[in-house]
Amino acid sequence: MVSLRFFKDLDFGELNYSLNENQLQYTSMVEKALKRIEERNDGKEFPVTIFKDEKPAGFFVLDFGEDKLDLTENEESVLLRSLSINPCLQGKGIGNTAMQKVDSFVRENFPDCSEIVLAVNQKNISAYHIYLKAGYLYDGKTRIGRSGPQYLMHKKI
Repeated sequence: MVSLRFFKDLDFGELNYSLNENQLQYTSMVEKALKRIEERNDGKEFPVTIFKDEKPAGFFVLDFGEDKLDLTENEESVLLRSLSINPCLQGKGIGNTAMQKVDSFVRENFPDCSEIVLAVNQKNISAYHIYLKAGYLYDGKTRIGRSGPQYLMHKKI
């Protein structure tokens, strides 16, 4: 069973996995994402651990900071970023299931939030399809990210 919980330091041991060069084009290592949160220290970013059968299997960040406004004008939105799944567990539907559960997780923990936004690299076809399957919409908006053009996607919750 896949579940989502706010990250705890105890989770890090199993989230300290390595991603290959291809994956690093599109996302951050967990350690790097946590360091960015610590450096910003603005209380607007919330790391989340993805669990598979009660074991940490993946990670993402819910960012309520100003970066989201590059993707939407909605002040009550959140930017989903730095999603990764442990490479040893990829291909088992964990990321797909986690993205199906994000809506209820956000609604439960941030009731004022009305939209989830994200940017996905146009070359990251598998992630793009996971987001589409989870109900995210692509309305033709793009931007240039660190590894090239990105689709800007959103989902009302």
